[in-house]
Amino acid sequence: MKFLMSVLLVLSAAPAMAADAPTATIPKIPFEKYTLPNGMDVILHEDHSTPIVGVNIWYHVGSKNEQPGKTGFAHLFEHMMFQGSKHLDKDYFLPLQKAGGRINGSTSLDRTNYWETVPSNFLELALWMESDRMAFLLPSMTPERLENQRSVVKNERRQSYENKPYGQVYETILAALLPPDHSYSWPTIGSMADLDQASREDVANFFRQYYHPANASLCIAGDFNPAEAKKLVEKYFAPIAPGPKPEKMKPSVPELKESKRIKMTDRVGLARLYLTWLTVPMLAEDDAELDVLGDVLAGGKTSRLYRRLVRDEQIAQDVMAGQDSGEISGSFSITATARPGKTLPDVEKIVLEEIKKIQDEPPTAEEISRAAANRETAMVKSLEGISEFNGRADRLNMYNVMTGDPGYLEKDFARYGKVTPSDVQRVAKKYLSRANVAVEVTPGKEQTVTPDPRVAAVEARKEMAKSVKTPIIPTAKEPAEDAARTTLPTAGAEPKFQLPPLHRAKLSNGMSLLVMENHETPAVSVHVTFPVGGADDPAGKSGLASLAAATWDEGTETRSSEQIAEGLADIGASLAVVAGKDDFAARLYSLKGRLPKALDILGDVLRNPAFPQKELSRQQNMALGRLMQIRNEATILANLTVLQAMYGYDHPYGHPSFGDAASLKSITRDDLKKFQTEKIAPNAATVIVVGDVTLDEAKTELERVFADWKKEGTKAETKFAAPTELPTRMILIDKPGAAQSVVTAALVGTERSTPDYFPLSVMNSALGGQFASRLNMNLREDKGYTYGARTLFDWRGRGTGTYTASASVQTAVTAPALTEMIKEIREIAADRPIKADEMDFCKTFVIRGFPANFETSSSLAAQLESIVQFHLPDDYFNTIQPGIASVTTDQVTEVAKKYLKPENLLIVVVGDREKVEKSLRELPVGKDLKVLQFDETFKLQPTK
Repeated sequence: MKFLMSVLLVLSAAPAMAADAPTATIPKIPFEKYTLPNGMDVILHEDHSTPIVGVNIWYHVGSKNEQPGKTGFAHLFEHMMFQGSKHLDKDYFLPLQKAGGRINGSTSLDRTNYWETVPSNFLELALWMESDRMAFLLPSMTPERLENQRSVVKNERRQSYENKPYGQVYETILAALLPPDHSYSWPTIGSMADLDQASREDVANFFRQYYHPANASLCIAGDFNPAEAKKLVEKYFAPIAPGPKPEKMKPSVPELKESKRIKMTDRVGLARLYLTWLTVPMLAEDDAELDVLGDVLAGGKTSRLYRRLVRDEQIAQDVMAGQDSGEISGSFSITATARPGKTLPDVEKIVLEEIKKIQDEPPTAEEISRAAANRETAMVKSLEGISEFNGRADRLNMYNVMTGDPGYLEKDFARYGKVTPSDVQRVAKKYLSRANVAVEVTPGKEQTVTPDPRVAAVEARKEMAKSVKTPIIPTAKEPAEDAARTTLPTAGAEPKFQLPPLHRAKLSNGMSLLVMENHETPAVSVHVTFPVGGADDPAGKSGLASLAAATWDEGTETRSSEQIAEGLADIGASLAVVAGKDDFAARLYSLKGRLPKALDILGDVLRNPAFPQKELSRQQNMALGRLMQIRNEATILANLTVLQAMYGYDHPYGHPSFGDAASLKSITRDDLKKFQTEKIAPNAATVIVVGDVTLDEAKTELERVFADWKKEGTKAETKFAAPTELPTRMILIDKPGAAQSVVTAALVGTERSTPDYFPLSVMNSALGGQFASRLNMNLREDKGYTYGARTLFDWRGRGTGTYTASASVQTAVTAPALTEMIKEIREIAADRPIKADEMDFCKTFVIRGFPANFETSSSLAAQLESIVQFHLPDDYFNTIQPGIASVTTDQVTEVAKKYLKPENLLIVVVGDREKVEKSLRELPVGKDLKVLQFDETFKLQPTK
């Protein structure tokens, strides 16, 4: 429901900030707004830092605009709008991806948005395409395409709701919280029965009612000329006739007269509690105060519920709380996952006690200050992006649609600057004393809901549907057509893309330093990375690196775990210590003005971890809880199966990096200290700094923190054995009752240093590396088997990785989907090699889309980590575009034959054995199918 998400908000008033922190400033997003005669708002925001431009459009229609019996239409149109239009009667992704664009859309209760981020010379193409589907979608909406997208939406529901642990809780809460005629009482994905019954005319009428200029807001952001952009907007959008301006829906917050308690069983590993109260719509009185209440209760390690449930009493695995406000209503929710062996009543008792404490006594000024600092930093980070979800263009559109003022950011800040401790106490009393909906989810062999509020809601809406009268919207007159409308625009001159220079230096203690300046926002990312990870776990100690990372920032020789968390929260900085298979990293994000204090904490945490026994025990228990959750995650199980079957359980890449119960319990504080002493040393470290800082500034601050850290650590093993190619075999992992099967076909890959890298990148793009790839177009767009299919190389830092094709497919079509997947792998290497036009598409997609990978400081830092991990030259990123451009069709065919060997496939299916085994055994590749299961150590064993 919530558009003004916490990552978008910041406090501006000095009193809300920590006493020693700089006064918050309001980021300025310069823009120009005007309105076309047909009612469409246009917003322009220039940013010439990267040669890309974003086109972001919001239609003020979401699932709340639907009617009983006709739900899911807004979400269906999110899909239909990518199916082509009158003058581009084919998949919408193709021209934009060839331009190197990134494209997506989403639907909420209140709005539908679409965006394209393209090289700046393709602005006209993006505007042409957005305008064509606005004005000319219906002529191309054939029954076949409509039916196909119905299937895709059903697959999305199976993947996101039915085959996902806790996936059906959300719609259950909505049905219990709101009366069945309330516009928020059904989820955006809608009713599958409604979609099945919808005629083409039903769907077309919905489009005519809402998808037109008078109900749209268009934002262009990035590297463009405003005068030229205005001409293009006038050319393509001004001729489109306005439809009926929908009446703005009034706020509607019903009263929940009595509390409701629902008990669910589901195929989950851990019990979880959900508590939900009705509150207020977005931007209404008390909305900001409720946001801050959520921060105080569960906004991080310093929050009250985290401290009580997760840290002190250790009866919860995690806890979240927050205000979720939509345009016409809102709710406040608290969600807590119980630790293994702990009960939901015990968790709920503490939750209610902490609520009562805030109701009785206001939070402290420090708690409000921390909420302010963290919101400010998150806000600045979100402003780094231009057009995509939550970026600047999306923000401008959101404020414009919801308030009529794209520049509402300053007023939004002001709301939060006025929040006081007594305000937070007041809203806790006012709203969390009301009736609520409590949902208790506990592990079970099958899903049950008692009582199930969805049943009565569905029946009530069936009755309501009989009397619903939908106004018939006449078809608007189509704009005049000329050559400009019927022909795709050509691109302008290719923009030049030049990365900021990469500065390299050495600290006096031997740490390598990489610095790249980015002064777009006043923030800095600092990543300290080491070439060691889960692959280095000793025998019998799997999960050591992962557990070390989890415990690393939980106490030093001079700071307790709480002091570290409070120190970061006071200045709004974030610190994460993470362990991959081949790397170990500490990642810090801070506003520049607070960087010295943030680096003080980073330096202490990195150099002096104490691994307190109580914190180690707590993290061990949390890790054991995660193991129980993992056993219900089909995608994770599929990946584990591939790695273990490919490498072997005892291989560094074959065992699970999260460990197993026995290994986690065996890890001691001495094990962690040994890992730190031997592996985490300055002689092996690289410090990456990206953001609003110069090389000299970064070096000075880092010398201050790290100069006296001098020790030598042992270097990690450089290479691991490659997996052996074996004849094709199939493994089935039984997941009873699964609504979908996760299907994976895996092959031995290669090393990142291979000279075949550029041809392989093009081959992967063609086969499954992007939306318009062969595999995705076959399984999703042609067959309707899946919500999405993809292929990828799993590059490894110290050896050969895997190459996998994967998809979550309907259970009933598991075998046919697998057949199609194998066919696509076989054909690109033999019967249907890549041709010139497909080759051109894939190369231009990679080349033109390359600059967008460097839009933000965070993405720059991540790219530089790959430079370090794979030992690439400093100028590597400047070689990618010419390297891809030089690839030939013969090279792609050659690497396809070299690496895509159907006779050596490892096929893994995670699904309902009872429903899929017979059909899988009937396939040529299934004659020797093995049904396996994971034992207590996550080692594959024959099913009993």
